[in-house]
Amino acid sequence: MSTSPGIYFDLGKKAKVNEILPGFRSLFKCTIPDSGKVELQHLTNYTGITGCIGLEGNLERGYDPVLNLSGLVGTNILSLGANVALDIPTRTFSNLNAGLSLNTPFLVASLTTHDSFDILKASCYHEVNPLSKTAIAAELKHSLSMGETSATIGAQHAVLPETLVKARFDTFGKAGAVIQQGFWERFYVSMAGEVDFKTTDNNLHPKVGVSVALKP
Repeated sequence: MSTSPGIYFDLGKKAKVNEILPGFRSLFKCTIPDSGKVELQHLTNYTGITGCIGLEGNLERGYDPVLNLSGLVGTNILSLGANVALDIPTRTFSNLNAGLSLNTPFLVASLTTHDSFDILKASCYHEVNPLSKTAIAAELKHSLSMGETSATIGAQHAVLPETLVKARFDTFGKAGAVIQQGFWERFYVSMAGEVDFKTTDNNLHPKVGVSVALKP
C-alpha cells in the first residue's frame, strides 16, 4: 500500500522495446502511484551503459525527478563498473558507487564502494569442494565517516545432497547459521538463527526464523 493520501494499490507495469537502434534497448516502468522511469541501455560484448530518468514519490513535493547513469566494462573474468544518481531538484548526487570484480574458477573477489565512497567493502569467495558445495568466504568493511572496520567470515557445506548448512561470524560478536533442506529439487525450507554475544545485558536473546521457497 502507498503512503500517499487516499487508498491505492501499487500496480507495477513494465514495457520493453528491444533494438530500437543496433545495440540499444529501451525500458519503461511505472509503479502506480509512487514512481515511474524511462531507461535506455547500450550493450556490447565488453561494455554496458545505462541511462535512466525517473520520478520518485515525495509526500511534500509530489514527485522528484532523478537521473541515474551506470556503466560497466570488462570480461567474464575481470570487470569494472560505476553508478551515479543525481537528484535534479537539489542538484546533488544522492548515490555514487563503484566496484571492481574478479571471477575465476578458483576465486571470486570484489572491491566496492558505497554511499558516495563512505563505505569500502572487500570480499572473496572460494569453493573448496564443488561436490559437497563446501566453500569459505570473507568480507572486510570500513566506514570512513565512523572510522569503524569490521570483518565477517563464513562457510557452507552440504551434509546431504539436499541439506546445506551455512555459518558466519563477525567482529561485532554476532554469529549466525542457516540450515536449508530441499525437497524434490523445487521446494526448500530454511531455518536461520543469530546470536549476539556482545549484547549489553547478561542474557542472550537468539533470533530464529523459518522461510519456505518454491522454485518453478
